[in-house]
Amino acid sequence: MQIRCALVGMPGSGKSTVGRHLAQRLKVPFIDLDHQLEQVLKTSIRQFFEAEGEARFRDIEAQVLAEVTARPGGMVLSTGGGAVLRPENRQVLRDFGNVLYLRASPEEIFKRVKHDRTRPLLQVNNPLQKLRELYAQRDALYRDAATYVIETGRPTVQTLVNMIMMQLEMAPPPAAPASPSEALSKQ
Repeated sequence: MQIRCALVGMPGSGKSTVGRHLAQRLKVPFIDLDHQLEQVLKTSIRQFFEAEGEARFRDIEAQVLAEVTARPGGMVLSTGGGAVLRPENRQVLRDFGNVLYLRASPEEIFKRVKHDRTRPLLQVNNPLQKLRELYAQRDALYRDAATYVIETGRPTVQTLVNMIMMQLEMAPPPAAPASPSEALSKQ
């Protein structure tokens, strides 16, 4: 059985970096949903946001998320920070496999991303305040989607990967789908 897990969390929480290392450790493909989206959009997410708006972006994000999670086999999927905003996306992620919420405070994230100009929602006069607003809006949504909450704080990437590996190793195996005859006998 190949491991399937998705990483969710705030922009700058380490989803892509941790996801790449975790995928190497698990010997499964790593898929960055933002990169998949940019291939579909044929432009950067930031440029698409500016030209088409967030609502249109979220529609395409939901479609691409559903397509990626429908692929067979093991994988580590890194989502965009706002992928959890729609209830159907949170359900798709839960159905996909283990969902790991990389949780970091807005202040910690700000230290990591203050010079990053590629994050569309943080291109504002006060990015720390924007991170606080996003955190207040999204923390409960990340928790709702998550199988596990991983406090990122100050550990190294390797320490985070080790923490995640311990969680995955202790996780119960996914329930096997009932065969049609078993499902009928339960009626």
